[in-house]
Amino acid sequence: MPVTAFAIEEKYKYLDGLRAYHQSEALPGANPIAQNSPQIGPYELLTECISGSAFASPRAASSQTWLYRVSASLDRGKYVSYPSQLTSAAEKERPRTYDPNYLTWKDFGMELGHDWVTSQKVLCQSGDIATKAGLAYSVYAATEDMPPNSAFFSSDGDYLIVPQSGVLDIHTEMGNILLRPCEIAVIPRGIKYRVNLVGGFARGYICELFHGHYQLPELGPLGTSALANPRDFQVPTAVFNGTVIDNVATCEAANWTLINKFNGRLFSCTRGQTPFDVAAWHGTYYPYKYDLGRFNVIGSLLYDHPDPCIFTVLTAPSYREPGTALVDFAIFPPRWQVMEDTYWLPPFHLNTMSEFVGMIMKEADTSGDLVFKPFGGMMTGPMTPHGSTKKEHEEERSKEFKPKKIATEPFLAFLFESEAMMGLTEAGLKHAESK
Repeated sequence: MPVTAFAIEEKYKYLDGLRAYHQSEALPGANPIAQNSPQIGPYELLTECISGSAFASPRAASSQTWLYRVSASLDRGKYVSYPSQLTSAAEKERPRTYDPNYLTWKDFGMELGHDWVTSQKVLCQSGDIATKAGLAYSVYAATEDMPPNSAFFSSDGDYLIVPQSGVLDIHTEMGNILLRPCEIAVIPRGIKYRVNLVGGFARGYICELFHGHYQLPELGPLGTSALANPRDFQVPTAVFNGTVIDNVATCEAANWTLINKFNGRLFSCTRGQTPFDVAAWHGTYYPYKYDLGRFNVIGSLLYDHPDPCIFTVLTAPSYREPGTALVDFAIFPPRWQVMEDTYWLPPFHLNTMSEFVGMIMKEADTSGDLVFKPFGGMMTGPMTPHGSTKKEHEEERSKEFKPKKIATEPFLAFLFESEAMMGLTEAGLKHAESK
């Protein structure tokens, strides 16, 4: 069965389907019928809209959700600077470093005493957050839950989270997500959430998109069912952290801290009750997750390699050039290799796109043969040559090829491929090796 056998069992319920108009209720009848903004809503809930696109966007691109909650997001104190390595890096940010060499990070390492927010390090970035242009690649390595009564959101962009090790228990305004290695999650701009750890630590990768949103790639001649199918994406269901008294929804008073990533810096404000007071929601703007084991691989049945875009799970289209991605997220999963009279390794390549490769692995590697470890990475810029080693090349040319299932070891590689030239931050330069 094409699903991942997870060590940690799922504990939440989900809605199925990406880019569908979903609705969910934690309290029966909390979503008003037909209208969005009743004068007095069910359970006397307030109406709040979160917009992920301009009001006049084409219908296919429109992203917004209506929330029915006890207290408006407006009910908060003033933002002040929140100390963290993200904030300090943004305040002393030098011009980013652009390196045409083949870059590797053997292991990004792990420091004790950091949570989901404070452990994040931006490795490289392109574009400008303030003009909603570009993207950034980051890593996280958390050993602690977020502090009690705290939540986080990014005003900068959509987070694509790729866990490498450890399980994240994510509580969002719209419901809960259990995120395990070999799953990915997307949390759109502006949605509040907090992260607890299952098992004491968690680490992985983040691709933050400042421009537009992630979507499924077009399939063209592949037809209606291939690659990542829409029905396999899972959307959280509403969870209400409150009570109902005399048919009125209410939450206890409590001091909460909201942490906002805004133009690369962190700010915090206080709030007098939980932000997880949403009793119902409906719309097209929501977080979701996907099991990479469900990816339906397409390949060549006779000779030669199709282009690696056939491994694309999610894409963020460029608005400058049709058919080009600001970033593609692709994986290289277990699959059959059957091509005749063909060089099976990826060909030597100079790409107009930049490539960042990371690895998810369930078991430790002790051979020492890996160019980089799980929770490491490698990156090539536009037109930076890359390909197999001389040893691999000679072995490949002398092989007798028979149908073979490849990538069946307990690891999974992934790729962020972008039209952008990625500039390294100080954190990205710190452990990078170039050649």
